[in-house]
Amino acid sequence: MNQPRRPDPEPLKTNDTLTFLVGTALWAIALVVLLVIRPVHTWSIWTCVVGIGLGLFGVYYVRRRDSRRR
Repeated sequence: MNQPRRPDPEPLKTNDTLTFLVGTALWAIALVVLLVIRPVHTWSIWTCVVGIGLGLFGVYYVRRRDSRRR
């Protein structure tokens, strides 16, 4: 009844820095669009600002992690 467990697959090789940069660029584009249309409430603008900040922190973190692995 019990089948043997299959081995775990190998981890995928990804470019984490590029992923964070693309996400940060999308938040920046959303911020520019919101600044052009001038929304009534400012929470959406601050959401984009926080997204950009977290994206930049992610780029810093991933580059630091990768440099320590080498």
